[in-house]
Parts: sequence; structure tokens; C-alpha cells
Amino acid sequence: MKTVLIPTEDHDSMSAVLETARLIANRFDSYMEGFAVRPSSEDFVTFEPVSSLNMSSVAESDAEIARQARHLFESFMQTHDVPLAQQEQAEYSYGWVRAAAEDDAFIGSYGRLFDLIVLGRPGGAPQNPRMSPLEAALFESGHPILVAPPSAPQDIGHNILIAWNGSTEQARTTAFAMPLLRQARQVTVLTVEGGMTPGPASDEVAHYLRMNGIHAAAIKIAPAGRSTGEAILDHASSLGCDLLVKGAYTQSRLRQMIFGGATRHILANATLPVLMAH
Repeated sequence: MKTVLIPTEDHDSMSAVLETARLIANRFDSYMEGFAVRPSSEDFVTFEPVSSLNMSSVAESDAEIARQARHLFESFMQTHDVPLAQQEQAEYSYGWVRAAAEDDAFIGSYGRLFDLIVLGRPGGAPQNPRMSPLEAALFESGHPILVAPPSAPQDIGHNILIAWNGSTEQARTTAFAMPLLRQARQVTVLTVEGGMTPGPASDEVAHYLRMNGIHAAAIKIAPAGRSTGEAILDHASSLGCDLLVKGAYTQSRLRQMIFGGATRHILANATLPVLMAH
């Protein structure tokens, strides 16, 4: 995890996003790059003809978005004594190389060049992080995302819970998490009864991890009247975990929207960082 991308915009969890990214970068001696992100034009441009005056206003707005985002990002890095990147090889440093604000879709394409993309946990209020940047990163980058909770964590990756459900998405996410798993003091592979797809059991996963030199234990719990997502978060809290590793959207997004699902619940309620991939 030597390169970390931080799409930056003015929302109420941005400081938590930056601190979560900094904790990872400090652990892996990583380069962090920020850029200003804005909603895609189709999200705010109507079908009415756009006058040259309106286009000028949009350009001015983009410039202000970029200025504010850069100020947020660079002020944080300077306050925390993170050095400005000076060389090609990744080391604990930061950079801001793109002057203009980019739309959400750009995260998915540019994120393919980074080991990790760090974003805030989405919310429904205007001041909360938006869902569109997270979905662009998750479905289009081919790389893992780290979802920061609303409040910055004190540390990350020492006590890890893997929310194992047997799926391809979860196997891929666990593989992406290996650099963190190898450094963890405790790794728990959790399955929730009724929350599995056809695939290896949690004790088989724990054995695989131990074969890779990781101290892992398996546990299976009953939901006890809770949803799978609720049971996962409750168990993470009871163990004092500082990172959750969760494959995203084993069910389709539409099905989760209609019927609910573990990914949807975790994205709405997690209070610890969540490493996700699809």
C-alpha cells in the first residue's frame, strides 16, 4: 500500500478521511495524493440550454471547489508535518498535482494507478460525504477502498475483523488486505449464520491465513434477531476491532436497496474504518 489516493471535497468527515489515510501512509511509508472532486455535470446541469454566463459561473464554481479542497488537503498535511513529495519513489509524503476539480467518474479511472483509495462514509445530509465518489471508486478502479468513519480513528489495522461470507468479492477483499493482515496483532474471521454464500468456511480461511504467517482465529455466530450487517458491527465492537474487511455488494445494489443487505448497513452505520472491494 505504497500509493494512496484521497479524493478531496468539503464535507464534515474530510478530516477523518485525511487522518485515516495518514495512519495507513505512516504504517507503509506511503505517498498520498489528493485532488478536488465535484459532482458530475449531469448531476446539476438541467436540460435547459446553458448560456455562456451560466457556463462562466460553473467554471468559477469549479475553480473555487478546487481552491477549497487543496487548502483543506495541504493544511492538514502541513499541520501533521507530512513532507511534500520530492522524488519518484513512494515514501511518507504528499502531493497535489492536478489543478482542476475532477468529477466523480474520474475517481474510478485515476484510482487504477493507486494501491488504495480513501473516502468518507456516505450519509444522507448535505454536509455528509456523497455516495457517488465511493461507488465510482468501488466499481471502476479495480482496487480496494478504505471507508473512513465520521470520527477519525486513533489507530488502524492492529485488531482486524474479516466479515467472511464465502463470496468471490470477500475473497478478493481479503487478498487486498494481506499487507495489513500480516502486520495485525489479532485477526478474527467471522461468519454469521444465514449470511454465507457457497464457498470456504471461516475455519478454512483462518487456516489459509495461518499458512501465510498470520495469527488468525475463526468464529461463527448466530444473528440473534439482528441483520447480518448489524451482527458484524456488533461483534467488531465487542472485540475492540480497529478495521473491518468486507467484500462489497455480494448481492446487487438494486437488491440491497430494496431488501437491505450487509454492505448497505455497514456503509450507513460503521464507526470503524472498513476496507472494501468488489
